[in-house]
Amino acid sequence: MAGRLEGKVAVVTGGCSGIGLGTVELFVSEGARVVAADLQDAKGAMLEQRFPGKVRYAHCDVTNDAHLAATMALAKEAFGGLDILFNNAGHGGAPNGVVDMTAEGWDSVFALLLRAPVMGMKHALPLMLERGGGSVINTASIAGLQAGFGPLAYSAAKAGVIHMSRCAAAELSPQKIRVNAICPGLIATSIFGASMGLPREVADQMAAQIAEVGPRIQPVPKAGLPEDIARAALYLASDDSAFVTGTHIVVDGGITIGGRSSWDKDAPSPLLAAMGITPEQAEQMRAAMVAAQSA
Repeated sequence: MAGRLEGKVAVVTGGCSGIGLGTVELFVSEGARVVAADLQDAKGAMLEQRFPGKVRYAHCDVTNDAHLAATMALAKEAFGGLDILFNNAGHGGAPNGVVDMTAEGWDSVFALLLRAPVMGMKHALPLMLERGGGSVINTASIAGLQAGFGPLAYSAAKAGVIHMSRCAAAELSPQKIRVNAICPGLIATSIFGASMGLPREVADQMAAQIAEVGPRIQPVPKAGLPEDIARAALYLASDDSAFVTGTHIVVDGGITIGGRSSWDKDAPSPLLAAMGITPEQAEQMRAAMVAAQSA
């Protein structure tokens, strides 16, 4: 049986580790040929060896316009065109808040997380038009939906990715190009360690700790893994989502549903706690109400 991406060509930025790597692996298994764009040359070479004739590596700093143009050109040179662009490369960026924010820190985060996806789309557009359309997927974040899930600049940029995707979808829909975003939650990748300035090897090891913690702080009691986001990307890349554009998919194990008390019956309600009502008193009140209703 043919894969869901049979005959399609994709570019995945940040494709050599984390969510990007998981997506490259899944796309290839579904029949796509993929250009993995990244700065990790050794890992890129290993990917080409793992998937001969199916994956090409592009050394690409996505904040460099010439690198992006060359990456898209490689998709046509190696595989004949381009159908799918997954703008996924990123990191946590400047940890500063308002008080200690620098112009340089702010600009570097926005260059990577918001400008780069726009320029990636710009260079992908002519190739997609040659194929009669395409699908663009942008990695946003739950930090772009709610406060408290990331640093200031990162969160603002990810919110921008969500709205940019909506606006680009409106602009490009007449050319049969769909644009959507994915908002990952707590996913076990190296992005957290890298954002703290840790070496890549140490940051990679932190992913295991994140996988251990995640199930304890979200409704779905399993670790968020790169393949969870890759599956969402596969849906948006494939014809299964032919009627979907200009939206974002939240893949977060339910962590944005609400406070812990909304999904954990053993967690105290912050409202009741503020009123000085203990969990025991709340249970007594609930039992009394049930008894009154059944009387």
